[in-house]
Amino acid sequence: MKSILLREIKSFFGSPIGYLVIAIFLLLNGLFLWVFEGDFNILNSGFADLSPFFTISPWILIFLIPAVTMRSFSDEKKQGTIELLLTKPLSIWQIVNGKFLGSFLLILIAIIPSFIYVYAIYDLGMPTGNIDLGSTIGSYFGLLFLIAGYTSIGIFTSTLSDNQIVAFILSVFLCFFFYFGFEGMATLISGFGSVITSFGMDYHFKSMSRGVIDSRDVIYFASITILFLSLTVYKLKSLKS
Repeated sequence: MKSILLREIKSFFGSPIGYLVIAIFLLLNGLFLWVFEGDFNILNSGFADLSPFFTISPWILIFLIPAVTMRSFSDEKKQGTIELLLTKPLSIWQIVNGKFLGSFLLILIAIIPSFIYVYAIYDLGMPTGNIDLGSTIGSYFGLLFLIAGYTSIGIFTSTLSDNQIVAFILSVFLCFFFYFGFEGMATLISGFGSVITSFGMDYHFKSMSRGVIDSRDVIYFASITILFLSLTVYKLKSLKS
């Protein structure tokens, strides 16, 4: 698994992909939070609060993570190296986990510079330090679990086609559906709205953003991640047989 992970990291930073992902994520967030006029502009809000960042990031990542993961297995299939990869002295789970962790770590690296925003708001607060650190820490944990869920979905969809664009579109659709789809369905179905909403990522992400790490939210995100990684393994086994 370590060899797959290192190969993924090298491929990301051996090409413009890794640098573009980090730059695009930070640029888009920076423009919305500090430059563009609107509801997300922290300077205009009058509050020392980082919640706009955690509102925007899931939507940016819906497109950014599929762009990272779309090549994971679709590129292997297109180049005809998938059979060679599956014959390596590694289990399919190790191969999948290596691909997953490579993409996950790249997005994690893109998130780390955003800690500067925490310091900036901490310093801008009146009085200095007037920021809800509990909510901020909980939101970062929620973002990590959300990234894991998105990444597992992207890894799975990359096994469905040798066309990276198709894999990208499928991944964006599934990430959008699991993040917002259930909430949208809840508005159409009366009587079971709260139950249906609880199946969505947005519900559990907002729950963690309140600063309380509930085991139900952790189990939910872990279940989504394991589910799609398991589907990836199943799909690869069908290719191998």
